Amino acid sequence: MTDVLASAEVRTMRNFVGGRWVPSTGLDTLLSRDPSDGSALARVPLSAPDDVDEGIAAAAAALPSWRAVSVLVRARALFAFRATLDAAREDLAQLVSTDMGKTLDDARGEVNRGIESVEAACAAPHLLKGETLEGVGGGVDVEMVRQPVGVVAAITPFNFPAMIPLWFVPYAIACGNTVVLKPSERDPLASERIVQLAEGIFPPGVLNLVHGDRSVVDHLLEHPGVDAVSFVGSASVARHVYSRAAAAGKRVQALGGAKNAMVVMPDADPSVTAAGIASSAFGAAGQRCLAGSVAVLVGSREEQDASLEVIVEAARSAEISPMVDVAARERVESAVDDAAREGVPILVDGRCSGGTGGAELRPTVVEPGDPDSRLVREELFGPVLSIVRADTLADAILWMNAGRYGNAAVIFTRSGAAAREFRATVEAGMLGVNVGVAAPVAWFPFSGWKDSMAGDLHANGADAIEFFTRKKVVTSRW
Repeated sequence: MTDVLASAEVRTMRNFVGGRWVPSTGLDTLLSRDPSDGSALARVPLSAPDDVDEGIAAAAAALPSWRAVSVLVRARALFAFRATLDAAREDLAQLVSTDMGKTLDDARGEVNRGIESVEAACAAPHLLKGETLEGVGGGVDVEMVRQPVGVVAAITPFNFPAMIPLWFVPYAIACGNTVVLKPSERDPLASERIVQLAEGIFPPGVLNLVHGDRSVVDHLLEHPGVDAVSFVGSASVARHVYSRAAAAGKRVQALGGAKNAMVVMPDADPSVTAAGIASSAFGAAGQRCLAGSVAVLVGSREEQDASLEVIVEAARSAEISPMVDVAARERVESAVDDAAREGVPILVDGRCSGGTGGAELRPTVVEPGDPDSRLVREELFGPVLSIVRADTLADAILWMNAGRYGNAAVIFTRSGAAAREFRATVEAGMLGVNVGVAAPVAWFPFSGWKDSMAGDLHANGADAIEFFTRKKVVTSRW
């Protein structure tokens, strides 16, 4: 929603700059609502360019002293941060559930994954070690060391308001960088709480928070004081972020959208398939970049129909949360309306006029006749599952690889040979075998391919250390 508010009953959030909570000088605000009932939660300020400049200046001022801090001390600060987050995990989960709309169990899982990223970043003293090679020439030695890249802008999405800030912030800080965090303006309460929990653990200016919309993002992308940009969002915005920031000479990782397929083989265990597809397609109302939004049914028509029956029953009984806001529900529901008008069979119809808060769309299953239609190939980011049929696994993989996205892909099967063929030939960075959501743990990279990723280095794991540091090579003769 974009209404400018006058009511004094709902608080206006503040930016966190240089260790202080300060009001934005921007004149406008957006209203963050609880999507379950539409109640107002907070005003989100649309920060002015001067506010962004102050956040960047605070990060730049803190950089020299923070990068000089021993990596052991930085790691100990992260251990303290992890302990503080752990003590507040239920509070954070409640904020995610209230502000974004996830079920409480789903929100708890998100917070847990975010804390795992902090735990992984605590290994910085080991991960930041360089390399040496003695005697490359007469009396000549070569040493490679890692140093911070500088001021990092972390621009995070609405669908994981706690986890994705915790993908970027801990690694960046562990590597000696300073951070300006710009959370989604649609649900920033969890990010605010994370920064509150970090207050006093990191020196002033190491972690800063600036609220705002696209204008704040563009200002960060072009500002000469920003050295690196970490982003998660839709594919089109990821491409915009990457091209604009790279043109300004910055290091960029921009994780984009997806249209993830789930292959159902004739030998798949029905209970495993039902649970995996329901969780993947309809968990968080389908608002995950790892959500499975296409089920590819393999085998004879009879075998395909048997798999479809399992999926339809799972969809009808799946738990669902509201979408992030009314506009999101209207956008996805409009796509379903268009499909129905075009004669696409709606096998499970979840349209329900938005429910109590106007943001609800129940699980929906459609079977477009055209396997390359927009409904099948483009990301909707909602609880809508499209059905595609394939005679063989090879046909299914051929169809999947023809898509422009490459975030994740899943197969349900009892066959090791089928699983091996799948993992060897599918063009996607994260694969699942009898797992609905192929989310890597924090020690591995979140490795989307193709249009699901703009940049060379992914979030989390060793890629994060590579992204947040620059290598310096010293050749010495004594």
